[in-house]
Amino acid sequence: MNGGYPMMGSSPSMTNLPQQPYVNGAGAGSSSPQRRPVPPPQQGGMPQPIRPDRVPYGGPQRMDPRGPPAPGPYQRSFSNRPYPPGGPPGPAMNSDSYRTQSLASNPRPTYQPPGGQYGTNPANSLRGPPPGYMNHLARTTAQGRVVPERTGDERTMSMSSYTRDADYMQTMSGRVIPNRRRESGDALSEASTMTNGYHPDRIPPPGPYVNGGRQPSSGSMTSQSRTMSMASTVASPYAMAGAADGTSPRPSVSGAHRTNSQATATSTMVAQKRPSLVYGALLSNVAQAFRERIAMTEKEKDGLVYKSAFSGYEAVDLISYIIRTSDRNLALLLGRSLDAQKFFHEVAYAHRLRDSQTEVYQFRETLAGDDIGSGEVNGVFTLLTECYSPTCNRDNLCYSIACPRRLEQQQRLNMKVTPGLKRETSRSSLHDEAENEQKLWINTVSKEISDSVSDKEKKRQEVISEIMYTERDFVKDLEYLRDFWIKPLRTPEISPIPEHRREKFIRTVFSNCQEVHSVNARMASSLTRRQQQNPVVRNLGDIFLEYVGQFHPFIKYGANQLFGKFEFEKEKSSNPAFARFVEQTERLKESRKLELNGYLTKPTTRLARYPLLLENVLKYTAEDNPDKTDVPKAIEAIRKTLSRVNEESGKAENHYNLMSLNAQLKWGSIPHMDLKLTEESRQLIFKSNLKKTPTSEQADVTAYLFDHAVLLVRVKVVNKKEEVRVYRKPIPLELLQIKEMDAVLPRMGITKRPSSSMIPGVGRSQARPSAAADGANGFPITFKGLGKGGYELTLYCTSQIQREKWMEHIQTQKEKLSERHKIFTMTKLSEGFFNTTVKINCCRPIDGGRKLVIGTDFGVYLSDRKPKDASHKPRRLLEVRLVSQVEVLEQHQILIVLADKAVYTYPLEALDPEEGPGAPSKRGRRICHANYINAGMCNGQTLVCCVKSSSLSSTVKVFEPMDSMTKGKKKSGFAKMLASGQEMLKPYNEFYIPMESNSIHFLRSKLCVGGAKGFEIVSLETLETQSLLDQADTSLDFVARRENVKPIYIERNTSEFLLCYNDFSFYVNKNGWRARGDWKILWEGSPQAFATWGEKYILAFEPEFIEIRSAESGGLVCIQTHKNIRFLHQSTREILFAYEDEMGEDVIASLDFWGRS
Repeated sequence: MNGGYPMMGSSPSMTNLPQQPYVNGAGAGSSSPQRRPVPPPQQGGMPQPIRPDRVPYGGPQRMDPRGPPAPGPYQRSFSNRPYPPGGPPGPAMNSDSYRTQSLASNPRPTYQPPGGQYGTNPANSLRGPPPGYMNHLARTTAQGRVVPERTGDERTMSMSSYTRDADYMQTMSGRVIPNRRRESGDALSEASTMTNGYHPDRIPPPGPYVNGGRQPSSGSMTSQSRTMSMASTVASPYAMAGAADGTSPRPSVSGAHRTNSQATATSTMVAQKRPSLVYGALLSNVAQAFRERIAMTEKEKDGLVYKSAFSGYEAVDLISYIIRTSDRNLALLLGRSLDAQKFFHEVAYAHRLRDSQTEVYQFRETLAGDDIGSGEVNGVFTLLTECYSPTCNRDNLCYSIACPRRLEQQQRLNMKVTPGLKRETSRSSLHDEAENEQKLWINTVSKEISDSVSDKEKKRQEVISEIMYTERDFVKDLEYLRDFWIKPLRTPEISPIPEHRREKFIRTVFSNCQEVHSVNARMASSLTRRQQQNPVVRNLGDIFLEYVGQFHPFIKYGANQLFGKFEFEKEKSSNPAFARFVEQTERLKESRKLELNGYLTKPTTRLARYPLLLENVLKYTAEDNPDKTDVPKAIEAIRKTLSRVNEESGKAENHYNLMSLNAQLKWGSIPHMDLKLTEESRQLIFKSNLKKTPTSEQADVTAYLFDHAVLLVRVKVVNKKEEVRVYRKPIPLELLQIKEMDAVLPRMGITKRPSSSMIPGVGRSQARPSAAADGANGFPITFKGLGKGGYELTLYCTSQIQREKWMEHIQTQKEKLSERHKIFTMTKLSEGFFNTTVKINCCRPIDGGRKLVIGTDFGVYLSDRKPKDASHKPRRLLEVRLVSQVEVLEQHQILIVLADKAVYTYPLEALDPEEGPGAPSKRGRRICHANYINAGMCNGQTLVCCVKSSSLSSTVKVFEPMDSMTKGKKKSGFAKMLASGQEMLKPYNEFYIPMESNSIHFLRSKLCVGGAKGFEIVSLETLETQSLLDQADTSLDFVARRENVKPIYIERNTSEFLLCYNDFSFYVNKNGWRARGDWKILWEGSPQAFATWGEKYILAFEPEFIEIRSAESGGLVCIQTHKNIRFLHQSTREILFAYEDEMGEDVIASLDFWGRS
């Protein structure tokens, strides 16, 4: 047996007839695939078929008296087929590596030729299927046409249909190999889940790491790669239905058989097709999946920067991923269908989608608040649809020439496949091909002139010619805007814009395009005159140098371009008359089928083209040509203008986006905050979507990082409109803390000692979790807002890279803010000594600020402000427990200490390090009990107030120093000993206030006590008490209405009093009426102490941060964050405070405003 199928019969004359070889190519279609020859009745004693009235491929029964027919074209002769080394090719029977692979890799029942008159059967007839196999239910139409049979769910032979799911496989020789039935609970084997040789779960998603090349086809065992057919790229409706309800799609079963000329080994592979993400034939589905998954970044093209853009390669890559295909041409066609509906556009509106990294695209601009359904992509991509013919199957050529499976059917029937796509002359291009040919320089000059120049000069002249005719075209485009848009819109009789806003609309949409026209029209005229002077243009750099200094209108136009597009789209959506005017104008022949936005982008894109064209001129310019020096200067000047355009357009786009966001924000139950998004200086630094839980499939929280705050929103669709709802209260950057900041971005040189390091078993082993550990639980980022209404919220990034970007942007912006608002110099006066055990409670400077008296729970310490070396540490000089306040009266040489709610007085000599512990000066004298004390000047006298407060009343004892304690009087050693036991303070007055007090302040002639009822003024002469605020002033009702408000601080300016509460601050005049009616500070935190520096700044101290405000405007200047902050002392020179550093140790710091104010 030679590999063919011999004719049945015993006659030598019949068996020796030459066999017609199998025809591969166009000849295969010479006979109709629907009409099959009928075999004559079987003769002899060989086994007869079960259904002798049926034939392998159904057809009407006919009687043929002519005897056995010659073999038909369907009889394949495998012996005469030349096989390449390594075995035969795949089922497509075509070695072209760019041809698509058919789904016809399933084995078909071997057709047995009709037997001869002597009834002898071939040797393998017992192994093969009977002649009537799979045709016992053949049906015919009324006209006698055979309707091919289909198995189970095979409704049509579509690109998305699955192969026959039979329980057997069959080899090329006809041998049936039964398959084990897979039960419902059995998992697919590794081999059965392969798609084109790749596991479906290992198909990489699109992105920068995806190779755009073709993958190996399952139809070839050789290393030569094949491209998948369009017929293998669409998911079955059954598969999509299964994917939608969570069930696995039904696997397709196909046998790939390979035959080796030297061996009879047979290999079988079972493949399961992975369904596409959406049904690719419906453009709306593809558009939605595309918008959700495309990564938009900042792109640059021709020197112009475009935000929220993507490249053509990325678009094709993503579409290929969505419809699960490696055929990039198919994905490109689908993308162009989206482009045709203006779903996205090339930034210059120059052409359709291209599979290129250098081409940049953006989504169509939409207005805030537009309906989701407005402008929705809608349509059917016919290449991915089902065939509508119920008789279409994989074994026969469909009668419809538009059948989407025609390529596959032709391959299965081994017919000659003609290219499905042909490049045709574009009828929608801006310029006809003939016109472009005429614009070539070589076609505009005589042959003598073209032959007289070198090839290099010819190239140079072609570029120069392109510069000149494209410049004229650009001027004509600007004139088109003037004649067909601006003039009609200004004409009252035909303008659809109301008169009261007509001019404003024209200025906004078209900006100063006529100024650009004025400059470029003159430059085009100069270039044309230069070309008319000599067909071979010697130089043009001087012309560009002349006009490049006049290109400033491009900068203004680029800055206003985005606002013009917005105004145009807004008017078109709200004004039907204008929409009709736009449609009519864009249909004019002069519009060349280009929409208005395409013309509005031409000025900026034209400016970006100049450097590229001039560089080509320079490339072919001789060394002795003036352009060798003029052109580089022109290029540099144009690029500077381009940088200005990018800068101004970037600011304008940022301002526009922030204005749109500000108009869209819905606050709901969250208190409204003025984020000042419409300010010109406001910037959007970073934006991304975050997930609420690590397992969420969708990132439903959008986070905005501005240059001053973080905003979290959620986008909801209500009545087909998008609403941007504020998710949490915005956090100012100064009040923002990121819990994972140190773990993700560790600061160099700092080894933080944990507070629990002394606990056994806790140490360095508890290192920060790795990125891999974070990835298992998502990539968390915890936003913590300090102050009132602060909260802690953990969201999850989609990747470690995204989280690192958030950390970097936040850290960088916080550093910029800190440097921008650096209005003081902070100096550390003491660090590394006081720790968690010995905490600083109070501090007073003495000796002109050179020494510090520090009070702690374990005594009073003395420290040098600037120690000579590190060995000089603070020394404990008074062993007093629970010191909460220290006052020093240097003029009277008195030290006053409030320890454990008792007031003690000491001579200042007690702070002398030379005095021993048992010295008389070390023994203090207790004068009274008090909750807090304060010393100051009133009525020209130094007074000390000791306040003992309860929940209902307060008793204030006022003391004054003894005359004998005045500084300057020399005392002997015996006098010092006597002085240590005598009274240093004598009573001055005492009064009672029926309220709980928390602060006391000294005015010129009176005292001011702050308590539950507000600020009360007390006269030390008459002891009369009155409220500082006049109740007749209704503008102060907000103070009376607030509960639990706590007055803390009062400061007198020239003619006003600054009153500071724990919630707010405001000014009153000397009569107690509100001053500066519009001036009011609402503190971000809950301050526990206040300080002022002159009449410029107000400082509010709370445990987590220091809030610094302008005393003139009340605006926030800056916020200084630390841990466990305590206010210590205020003077005209500096402000002292203590905080806890990262090592858990207390630090005394000084804020000096003199150097930077």
